[in-house]
Amino acid sequence: MEFTSRLKQILSVLLKEENAIPVKTLAEQTGISKRTVQRELEGIDYALKDYKVTFMSKTGVGIWLEGCAEEKDRLLQDIGEGDDYDVTNKEERRKRLILEILKEKGLKKLFYYSSQFGVSEATISSDLEAAGEWLSRFGLMVTRRPGSGISIEGSEEDYRRAIRAFINENMDTKVLREAYEDAGNVSGYEHLKKSSIGQLLNDDILTRTRDCIMGMEKVKILTLTENSYVGLLIHISIAINRILKNEVIEPPRNWFDDETKDEDYRLAEEIVKELEEEFEIDIPKVEISYICLHIKGAKHEKIRWDDKTIMEVGNQEMQQLVNEMIDVFDENKAYLMKQDDEFIQGLLAHLQPTMIRLIHGMQIQNPVLEDIKSHYPDIYERCGKVAGVLEEHTGKKVPEEEIGYLTVHFGAALVRLKEREEVIRKVSIGVVCSSGIGISRLMSSKLLNTFKDRVSITTYGKNDITPFVVSKADFFVSSIPLEQMEIPVIFVNPLLNAEDMQKIQQMVYQYERAPMKQNAKDTFSIELEEINLVAAQIRSVIKYLDFFKVDDRIGFDELLIAVGERMSPYSDRRERIREDIYRREQIATQVFAELGFALLHATTKGVVRPQFAVCMTKDLTPFKDPYFKGIKVVFIMLVPEDENLRINRDIMGYISSMLIEEYDFLDIVSRGDQEEIRFAVSKNLKKYFNRYLAELS
Repeated sequence: MEFTSRLKQILSVLLKEENAIPVKTLAEQTGISKRTVQRELEGIDYALKDYKVTFMSKTGVGIWLEGCAEEKDRLLQDIGEGDDYDVTNKEERRKRLILEILKEKGLKKLFYYSSQFGVSEATISSDLEAAGEWLSRFGLMVTRRPGSGISIEGSEEDYRRAIRAFINENMDTKVLREAYEDAGNVSGYEHLKKSSIGQLLNDDILTRTRDCIMGMEKVKILTLTENSYVGLLIHISIAINRILKNEVIEPPRNWFDDETKDEDYRLAEEIVKELEEEFEIDIPKVEISYICLHIKGAKHEKIRWDDKTIMEVGNQEMQQLVNEMIDVFDENKAYLMKQDDEFIQGLLAHLQPTMIRLIHGMQIQNPVLEDIKSHYPDIYERCGKVAGVLEEHTGKKVPEEEIGYLTVHFGAALVRLKEREEVIRKVSIGVVCSSGIGISRLMSSKLLNTFKDRVSITTYGKNDITPFVVSKADFFVSSIPLEQMEIPVIFVNPLLNAEDMQKIQQMVYQYERAPMKQNAKDTFSIELEEINLVAAQIRSVIKYLDFFKVDDRIGFDELLIAVGERMSPYSDRRERIREDIYRREQIATQVFAELGFALLHATTKGVVRPQFAVCMTKDLTPFKDPYFKGIKVVFIMLVPEDENLRINRDIMGYISSMLIEEYDFLDIVSRGDQEEIRFAVSKNLKKYFNRYLAELS
């Protein structure tokens, strides 16, 4: 049986758990969304058919696997074998194509790659164009030869740069450290062998290289930061791997004359000597120069100045340089920034390799430079002036990439400074849509998942916006046009795209630091009246909850007639219910095939109390009419147009969010037991009422 990569993750967690685990917790542990976990679990019984292991679930308890230890071990072993490659993941597929190209410089035909990845030659051809764009960044060109295959054209130096870049982009250095710092870490070693670096480089070369450079016990190697140590290990391993394949860099003219043979160069010579003895090879002189440059540009746990003295933070010459940089950045805040030890130490650690790179003309990549310039233009501009201090000291131009890294250090210092100065409070957001039930709940869920306890969110329909509502909110987020308000309104796409979320983020940040709004009129008696009303409406929803079945061939218009007949005994109100639901459906369909249900809701004069109903087919199978897209259940929510509109919408809105977020509830509904459904709704509305009371306090 083939398991998807996501199902492997899910099963791995369940097999290690002795007790039941909530779906939400499972989603958090696997890093997969709750909805995706639920979809994967729908096919788990079929996936386990070859094992004596049973998937179990129980409302209010969670999910778990039952079976003997031997069968569970067999399942765990099977899901741990093979590749987790997902053919539909375009990004992953293209990374693997680049990996294959870097592993084999020889000619390969499109058919070879299409067979290997399980896609068409047309798809591989498209992937190849994307891979070619990535490789071209390093001076490499993918060429296609009719009737022959695919190859790379470029220098050996460019080829190695591409390998290093690919490893840096796709390899977690923590895995490398765990595998090669701890020889007993079998899982880390196995992970490494299957990883990108394990496929590009021979793991035996990595191990022997590590033993060589660490066995020398040189202070300058032992004081490297973790990232710099891993970078040096990868750099040397790539060089050895390429030399063993007779791929040697041609040295440029005048490459490292005698004047540059300093302490770092001599250390590089010693490293090369050890490697030559270990691998029984001759390493060209140019490789010594490249290793030397890598050492010079690396960061150390302790700071060195002029390659002579290991210094602490108090070194006067370096401290003076840092002080000048801070003064230029912000004269008014300079004193406070100089008290930030984390900032000072981080900047000092960053500056030594930075100045070495500047002096020797070494380039550095900054993949987030454009994001830094776009999101922090003011800090970046001021760091341009800071770079002027470095240019004065080194006599070298500071490139944009280095200014970008300075922006990160100074920006982090400003954030810490603001956190020490500011009092943060919870922000009250009103989310508005036409009804206050459907779209607003989806928006609220996304906002709560993003901002969590930083915000308090209340949903409203357009007609709910009263002066009292405005007085309670800091700002509104609305998917529909609103008249001019006394407070800010952010108009958004109902799906809340990245641009919308950024605007909301900025507004939340602003109001977190603003004084709390003062309500002009909040009396205890008004609160008591509203509490009694909320309790009465909740009781009504639970008491009159309806469950009915229809023929599986019913069409949408016929279903609306059936809904009207269930919801009201009066013909004129039935017609009103049908018209209002139909009108809402014309705005945007409420049949959600991806969720497995339809949510027909409306604010209508056809009912006198809030009503919730569940409709399924007579044999609990999917609706056959194409309009329903294969769903099995239809939920109906009706809210009367009266003075209690806001409260009723909030109650129904909570139920609609329950449909989306509570996987166990949909499981209960699928069994078609009305009293079991009523109990589940009652339990969830109790949570709503407790939350409502807590928000009043």
